Amino acid sequence: LGYSGERPDSSLLPKMTTQNSQSLADVVKQVAEQQHSQLSDIGKCKTVLFQLQFQELEKEMNSVLLETKTTEREIHLQDDAIEVTKYQCENLEAQVRALYSENLKLRCDAETVQEEFEMILARNNEYRGKIKDHKHLFWEMESKMPVMIELDKKKAVVEELKTKKEELMRDFQNPEGSVIKQVQEEITLLESEVTTLKDFINKKTDLLEEEKKKHANLRIMFCSVVKINLIKYIRTDSGQTETFISSSPQHNLGKNTQINTGIK
Repeated sequence: LGYSGERPDSSLLPKMTTQNSQSLADVVKQVAEQQHSQLSDIGKCKTVLFQLQFQELEKEMNSVLLETKTTEREIHLQDDAIEVTKYQCENLEAQVRALYSENLKLRCDAETVQEEFEMILARNNEYRGKIKDHKHLFWEMESKMPVMIELDKKKAVVEELKTKKEELMRDFQNPEGSVIKQVQEEITLLESEVTTLKDFINKKTDLLEEEKKKHANLRIMFCSVVKINLIKYIRTDSGQTETFISSSPQHNLGKNTQINTGIK
């Protein structure tokens, strides 16, 4: 019967006690069938569990493979980045070497320029000292020249005039100052002189108008006398011309007639 020695289910004991009519074979058969069913269920459960474990393991393997591929890809990318970084480092090292050599050259040039600058500065300081001595000597000689003495005098005069100007400006700003009063008196005197000149000019203008009128009358009289004398002269000259024409030959008669007509 394939009895495995396991204890029967406790639920069968009440049935065995209540069913006295059943035989031991039926009981054993039922127990065997129940055990077979349980074994079948256990096998199915094991199969399902194995399948689930296999699927889970397969998923884990796929995940591990994916992570492995991703890691390999990252490793390749990192290798490429390392190569690029290495190339950049080599370039930077070359640039650093070039900069270092250039810095050494510039340092040498700077030291040379510094030495030249110090030499030039020393020469300039010496030249400034000579120029200062020369200026001092020149100022001493210049101060003794007649032109400079005259210039100093004129400067003193200018300073004095500036002082007087300031005093005058203060007097002008003060209404009660002596300068203001003097200027007002001069203005009054000038106004009186201007009034006198205006009166004199008016008188001269009146006399000039009278003289103009006299000259106009004289001009009219002179023109009248000139006209009268001219008429007399023309008449006298006309009589002489007629006498000359009467004594001339006949072939000159036409010409004398034209002359006489032109004179008239």
